Amino acid sequence: MESEKILKSFRVKDELNSEVWDNTGSENSKEPHLKREVDERLLEISENFIKFLGVDIDVEDITMTGSLSNYNWSSFSDIDLHVLIDFDSSDIDSKVLRELFNAKQGIWNSLHNIEVYGYEVEMYAQDANEPHFSTGVYSVLNDEWLVSPNKLEDTWDENKVLKKALSWMDIIDGIEKKSYLQDPEDTLKLIQKVKDKLKKFRKCGLEERGEYSYENLTFKFLRRNNYLGKLSNLKNKITDETLSLEE
Repeated sequence: MESEKILKSFRVKDELNSEVWDNTGSENSKEPHLKREVDERLLEISENFIKFLGVDIDVEDITMTGSLSNYNWSSFSDIDLHVLIDFDSSDIDSKVLRELFNAKQGIWNSLHNIEVYGYEVEMYAQDANEPHFSTGVYSVLNDEWLVSPNKLEDTWDENKVLKKALSWMDIIDGIEKKSYLQDPEDTLKLIQKVKDKLKKFRKCGLEERGEYSYENLTFKFLRRNNYLGKLSNLKNKITDETLSLEE
Protein backbone atom coordinates (compact mmCIF):
# COMPACT_ATOMS: atom_id res chain seq x y z
CA MET A 1 0.00 0.00 0.00
CA GLU A 2 2.83 2.41 0.92
CA SER A 3 4.67 1.54 -2.30
CA GLU A 4 1.56 2.31 -4.37
CA LYS A 5 1.16 5.68 -2.63
CA ILE A 6 4.80 6.61 -3.27
CA LEU A 7 4.68 5.56 -6.93
CA LYS A 8 1.45 7.51 -7.44
CA SER A 9 3.08 10.60 -5.93
CA PHE A 10 5.48 10.79 -8.90
CA ARG A 11 2.69 11.25 -11.43
CA VAL A 12 2.31 14.57 -13.27
CA LYS A 13 -0.45 16.96 -12.15
CA ASP A 14 -2.42 19.30 -14.41
CA GLU A 15 -1.33 22.43 -12.54
CA LEU A 16 1.27 23.61 -10.05
CA ASN A 17 0.26 23.43 -6.41
CA SER A 18 -2.45 26.08 -5.92
CA GLU A 19 -1.58 26.63 -2.24
CA VAL A 20 1.85 27.92 -3.22
CA TRP A 21 1.36 29.26 -6.74
CA ASP A 22 -0.98 31.70 -8.41
CA ASN A 23 -1.75 29.54 -11.44
CA THR A 24 -3.41 32.40 -13.32
CA GLY A 25 -0.11 34.27 -13.66
CA SER A 26 0.38 37.99 -13.10
CA GLU A 27 -0.22 41.25 -14.95
CA ASN A 28 3.20 41.03 -16.59
CA SER A 29 3.30 37.34 -17.33
CA LYS A 30 0.96 34.47 -18.13
CA GLU A 31 3.23 32.09 -16.22
CA PRO A 32 2.31 31.08 -12.65
CA HIS A 33 4.00 33.10 -9.92
CA LEU A 34 4.56 32.48 -6.24
CA LYS A 35 1.79 33.86 -4.09
CA ARG A 36 2.96 37.12 -2.54
CA GLU A 37 2.69 35.90 1.05
CA VAL A 38 4.68 32.77 0.17
CA ASP A 39 7.41 34.76 -1.58
CA GLU A 40 7.74 37.15 1.35
CA ARG A 41 7.90 34.34 3.91
CA LEU A 42 10.52 32.40 1.93
CA LEU A 43 12.68 35.53 1.74
CA GLU A 44 12.32 35.98 5.50
CA ILE A 45 13.33 32.36 6.13
CA SER A 46 16.31 32.75 3.79
CA GLU A 47 17.45 35.90 5.58
CA ASN A 48 17.51 34.02 8.89
CA PHE A 49 19.39 31.11 7.29
CA ILE A 50 22.02 33.44 5.80
CA LYS A 51 22.59 35.00 9.25
CA PHE A 52 22.94 31.47 10.67
CA LEU A 53 25.69 30.67 8.14
CA GLY A 54 27.73 33.35 9.90
CA VAL A 55 30.01 34.26 7.00
CA ASP A 56 30.27 37.53 5.09
CA ILE A 57 29.23 36.39 1.61
CA ASP A 58 27.76 37.67 -1.64
CA VAL A 59 24.31 36.16 -2.29
CA GLU A 60 23.58 36.04 -6.02
CA ASP A 61 20.07 34.60 -5.83
CA ILE A 62 17.59 32.59 -3.78
CA THR A 63 15.88 29.89 -5.78
CA MET A 64 13.14 27.34 -5.24
CA THR A 65 13.45 23.96 -6.92
CA GLY A 66 12.11 20.43 -6.55
CA SER A 67 8.72 18.88 -7.14
CA LEU A 68 6.80 21.86 -5.68
CA SER A 69 8.32 23.95 -8.48
CA ASN A 70 7.05 21.45 -10.98
CA TYR A 71 4.00 19.42 -11.94
CA ASN A 72 5.01 16.30 -10.00
CA TRP A 73 4.29 17.74 -6.55
CA SER A 74 2.63 15.57 -3.90
CA SER A 75 2.04 15.25 -0.17
CA PHE A 76 5.67 14.09 0.11
CA SER A 77 7.02 17.35 -1.36
CA ASP A 78 9.27 19.84 0.42
CA ILE A 79 10.04 23.42 -0.48
CA ASP A 80 13.70 23.22 -1.53
CA LEU A 81 15.17 26.68 -1.03
CA HIS A 82 18.69 27.31 -2.36
CA VAL A 83 20.79 30.31 -1.37
CA LEU A 84 23.17 30.80 -4.31
CA ILE A 85 26.50 32.07 -3.08
CA ASP A 86 29.58 33.29 -4.90
CA PHE A 87 32.16 31.13 -3.12
CA ASP A 88 34.96 33.16 -4.71
CA SER A 89 33.74 36.30 -2.94
CA SER A 90 35.00 34.98 0.41
CA ASP A 91 38.57 34.93 1.72
CA ILE A 92 37.91 31.40 2.96
CA ASP A 93 39.11 28.52 0.77
CA SER A 94 36.20 27.25 -1.36
CA LYS A 95 36.63 23.63 -0.19
CA VAL A 96 36.58 24.70 3.47
CA LEU A 97 33.60 26.96 2.77
CA ARG A 98 31.68 24.13 1.13
CA GLU A 99 32.29 21.83 4.11
CA LEU A 100 31.27 24.60 6.52
CA PHE A 101 28.05 25.35 4.65
CA ASN A 102 27.18 21.65 4.30
CA ALA A 103 27.54 21.27 8.06
CA LYS A 104 25.61 24.46 8.78
CA GLN A 105 22.68 23.59 6.48
CA GLY A 106 22.52 20.12 8.05
CA ILE A 107 22.33 21.64 11.54
CA TRP A 108 19.75 24.22 10.43
CA ASN A 109 17.47 21.63 8.82
CA SER A 110 17.71 19.30 11.83
CA LEU A 111 16.96 22.08 14.35
CA HIS A 112 14.08 23.71 12.49
CA ASN A 113 10.68 22.46 11.40
CA ILE A 114 9.43 25.38 9.32
CA GLU A 115 6.39 24.74 7.15
CA VAL A 116 4.61 26.82 4.52
CA TYR A 117 1.04 25.62 4.10
CA GLY A 118 2.02 22.18 5.38
CA TYR A 119 5.15 21.78 3.24
CA GLU A 120 8.46 21.65 5.09
CA VAL A 121 11.11 24.15 4.03
CA GLU A 122 14.57 22.67 3.42
CA MET A 123 17.47 25.15 3.19
CA TYR A 124 20.60 24.70 1.08
CA ALA A 125 23.73 26.80 0.60
CA GLN A 126 24.79 26.31 -3.01
CA ASP A 127 27.76 27.50 -5.02
CA ALA A 128 26.33 29.79 -7.71
CA ASN A 129 28.62 28.13 -10.27
CA GLU A 130 27.46 24.62 -9.42
CA PRO A 131 25.16 23.05 -12.05
CA HIS A 132 21.65 22.16 -10.87
CA PHE A 133 19.63 19.70 -12.93
CA SER A 134 15.97 20.63 -12.68
CA THR A 135 13.14 21.53 -15.05
CA GLY A 136 11.62 23.95 -12.54
CA VAL A 137 13.82 26.68 -11.01
CA TYR A 138 12.20 29.84 -9.64
CA SER A 139 14.03 32.93 -8.41
CA VAL A 140 12.35 33.88 -5.14
CA LEU A 141 14.59 36.93 -4.95
CA ASN A 142 13.56 38.29 -8.36
CA ASP A 143 10.10 36.71 -8.59
CA GLU A 144 10.67 35.06 -11.96
CA TRP A 145 11.26 31.67 -13.56
CA LEU A 146 14.87 30.83 -14.40
CA VAL A 147 13.85 27.44 -15.80
CA SER A 148 10.13 27.06 -16.48
CA PRO A 149 8.46 23.85 -15.27
CA ASN A 150 7.78 21.25 -17.89
CA LYS A 151 4.90 18.79 -18.19
CA LEU A 152 7.01 15.86 -19.26
CA GLU A 153 5.34 12.84 -20.78
CA ASP A 154 4.32 10.53 -17.95
CA THR A 155 5.42 7.23 -19.55
CA TRP A 156 7.72 5.67 -16.96
CA ASP A 157 7.07 2.12 -15.76
CA GLU A 158 6.08 1.75 -12.08
CA ASN A 159 7.25 -1.87 -11.97
CA LYS A 160 10.70 -0.88 -13.19
CA VAL A 161 11.06 1.76 -10.46
CA LEU A 162 9.83 -0.68 -7.83
CA LYS A 163 12.23 -3.39 -9.02
CA LYS A 164 15.22 -1.06 -8.83
CA ALA A 165 14.12 0.24 -5.41
CA LEU A 166 13.69 -3.27 -4.01
CA SER A 167 17.21 -4.13 -5.13
CA TRP A 168 18.65 -1.21 -3.18
CA MET A 169 16.40 -2.00 -0.20
CA ASP A 170 17.80 -5.55 -0.12
CA ILE A 171 21.33 -4.13 -0.04
CA ILE A 172 20.50 -1.78 2.85
CA ASP A 173 18.67 -4.50 4.79
CA GLY A 174 21.65 -6.81 4.25
CA ILE A 175 24.06 -4.25 5.68
CA GLU A 176 21.85 -3.83 8.75
CA LYS A 177 21.59 -7.59 9.36
CA LYS A 178 25.32 -8.15 9.00
CA SER A 179 26.29 -5.11 11.09
CA TYR A 180 26.15 -7.22 14.27
CA LEU A 181 28.52 -9.84 12.83
CA GLN A 182 31.36 -7.75 11.43
CA ASP A 183 33.84 -5.08 12.50
CA PRO A 184 32.09 -1.70 12.96
CA GLU A 185 34.69 0.08 10.83
CA ASP A 186 34.02 -2.32 7.95
CA THR A 187 30.30 -1.65 8.23
CA LEU A 188 30.83 2.12 8.25
CA LYS A 189 32.99 1.86 5.11
CA LEU A 190 30.30 -0.25 3.43
CA ILE A 191 27.56 2.24 4.36
CA GLN A 192 29.57 5.13 2.92
CA LYS A 193 30.25 3.13 -0.25
CA VAL A 194 26.51 2.52 -0.75
CA LYS A 195 25.69 6.19 -0.05
CA ASP A 196 28.29 7.30 -2.60
CA LYS A 197 27.00 4.82 -5.19
CA LEU A 198 23.42 6.00 -4.68
CA LYS A 199 24.47 9.62 -5.09
CA LYS A 200 26.34 8.81 -8.31
CA PHE A 201 23.43 6.63 -9.47
CA ARG A 202 21.01 9.53 -9.13
CA LYS A 203 23.39 12.12 -10.59
CA CYS A 204 23.94 10.06 -13.74
CA GLY A 205 20.18 9.68 -14.23
CA LEU A 206 19.55 13.40 -13.81
CA GLU A 207 22.31 14.33 -16.24
CA GLU A 208 21.28 11.84 -18.91
CA ARG A 209 17.47 11.72 -18.70
CA GLY A 210 16.36 14.36 -16.19
CA GLU A 211 13.92 14.22 -13.28
CA TYR A 212 11.93 11.30 -14.67
CA SER A 213 14.96 9.07 -15.09
CA TYR A 214 14.56 5.72 -13.38
CA GLU A 215 17.63 6.49 -11.27
CA ASN A 216 16.11 9.70 -9.86
CA LEU A 217 12.69 8.13 -9.28
CA THR A 218 14.32 5.19 -7.52
CA PHE A 219 16.31 7.55 -5.29
CA LYS A 220 13.15 9.48 -4.43
CA PHE A 221 11.32 6.23 -3.68
CA LEU A 222 14.07 5.25 -1.19
CA ARG A 223 13.87 8.68 0.42
CA ARG A 224 10.09 8.60 0.72
CA ASN A 225 9.96 5.10 2.23
CA ASN A 226 12.75 6.18 4.64
CA TYR A 227 15.38 3.70 3.46
CA LEU A 228 17.88 6.51 2.99
CA GLY A 229 17.10 7.56 6.55
CA LYS A 230 17.54 3.95 7.66
CA LEU A 231 21.03 3.90 6.21
CA SER A 232 22.00 7.20 7.85
CA ASN A 233 20.52 6.11 11.20
CA LEU A 234 22.53 2.88 11.10
CA LYS A 235 25.70 4.86 10.41
CA ASN A 236 25.00 7.15 13.37
CA LYS A 237 24.15 4.22 15.66
CA ILE A 238 27.38 2.35 14.89
CA THR A 239 29.44 5.54 15.24
CA ASP A 240 27.89 6.26 18.65
CA GLU A 241 28.51 2.70 19.84
CA THR A 242 32.10 2.79 18.62
CA LEU A 243 32.85 6.05 20.45
CA SER A 244 31.03 5.09 23.67
CA LEU A 245 32.88 3.72 26.69
CA GLU A 246 31.07 1.24 28.92
CA GLU A 247 31.95 -0.39 32.23
